[in-house]
Amino acid sequence: MTDIAFSVNKVPVRLTAERWKHIVENHDDMAGYYDTVLKTVSEVFKATPHLLKFPVTKMWIDYDKEADVLYIGFDRPQKATDSEMSQDGILHRYREEKLVGITILEASKRH
Repeated sequence: MTDIAFSVNKVPVRLTAERWKHIVENHDDMAGYYDTVLKTVSEVFKATPHLLKFPVTKMWIDYDKEADVLYIGFDRPQKATDSEMSQDGILHRYREEKLVGITILEASKRH
């Protein structure tokens, strides 16, 4: 079993049976999500050009499924001193004048 996802530049990424076994052994909650993982890998490739536009080279991303909130941090520790909510439901978090993170509400509904 080897399935392939393709990058936007048509570079193949192979998910072999051996690699999948390793993933599931270390993350048993992933069992049963093979097709989802393969599809998500392809979708991440589509997001890459947008992620590279951020003004930082390191990011921390956390998703709270129950709250449907996506957190993207640009600095650790974040220690925001101010926040600003945009009309589209994105919370911009600042430390002084520096953007240190964003919080995206209703993340799963955005396409």
